[in-house]
Amino acid sequence: MSIDFKNIHIGELIHQCVHESSVDIDRICSFMKQGEEEIHKMYTAESMETAVLLRWSKLLEYDFFRIYTQHLILYAPPSSAGYNMVTDNKNSQLPKFRKNIYTKEMIYFILETIEKGEKTTLQVIKEYGIPKSTLFRWIKKYNR
Repeated sequence: MSIDFKNIHIGELIHQCVHESSVDIDRICSFMKQGEEEIHKMYTAESMETAVLLRWSKLLEYDFFRIYTQHLILYAPPSSAGYNMVTDNKNSQLPKFRKNIYTKEMIYFILETIEKGEKTTLQVIKEYGIPKSTLFRWIKKYNR
């Protein structure tokens, strides 16, 4: 299954993960402390509370939050003049993260958009801020 990082429907992704991992519904209900009907409603939810998503991540041993991180890497507007209000603040107690960490799923997603002709390499470089050398290295390495 190819993940659409632009339009995330977390319930569908959870349902897919449950299907692939063959977790029993009784175990899910017990772990989530919800009835079967509530679990099925979650499968149709486009979004959900972080505490609930964290429980799903633990149960299914899959980091669903990373899907949102990948969305930010691909679609968040670049900060103006390279300035980030939080991470550039020397007094901030928040952890600092590197932005350009690409997972294989993201690389495949980007390369798939090029292969299908949805975007050109130049469009990918401009839209996602991926260095030209990095993109061409991916194309050479992951050419299927």
